[in-house]
Amino acid sequence: MAEAVYNQCPSWALSVGYMGVVSAAILSNWGSAWGTWKSGVSLVNTGIRHPGSVMKNVIPIVMAGVIGIYGLIISVILAESIPRPNDQRQNLYSIYTGMAHLAAGLCCGLSGLAAGGCIGIVGEYGVRCVGYRASNITLFPGKIESAGYATIPDQTHGGDNEDLSGSDDQNKLFVGMLIMLIFSEALALYGLIVALIVSQHSYSCGGE
Repeated sequence: MAEAVYNQCPSWALSVGYMGVVSAAILSNWGSAWGTWKSGVSLVNTGIRHPGSVMKNVIPIVMAGVIGIYGLIISVILAESIPRPNDQRQNLYSIYTGMAHLAAGLCCGLSGLAAGGCIGIVGEYGVRCVGYRASNITLFPGKIESAGYATIPDQTHGGDNEDLSGSDDQNKLFVGMLIMLIFSEALALYGLIVALIVSQHSYSCGGE
């Protein structure tokens, strides 16, 4: 009987559980930093040409930062679920629970890593394209465009209603980028939901 209990509750089971805690925190923060880095560089680059679009295009950075919070939530839940050995130095944490916590941590962490990379890449090109369209950048700029992109007025040309800055096309680009960011963020949310469910699976080795 004692051998069966040891097989279910070895002393190294705690290390497996804490690996789940570390995986959820590090991988999610890695994805969050990755998305913030890619989107932030493009935001600063676009702000040089069109400063008015900086606050509007900060959404990818905010969405990338939320992914780190997902990993923090799962890490705290898993860490609180790992019990200490009792007064007789007997381990109460089973390998079944440890594997469940490891799977939950990897599920949340890897999903956050993938979502962060997706948000970073979509945000990088999306922010640049929105800024370029707002600045009316062309492949062969004339004297006005080459003098400074931020000086191009947002006004109508002549008698027609054509906007020089292309604000209508700019809004279409922004909405398309926003939809892609939302579905990219959902990838991390899916991992969070599954991690919460898996983390509830536990097997106790006995009372304290």
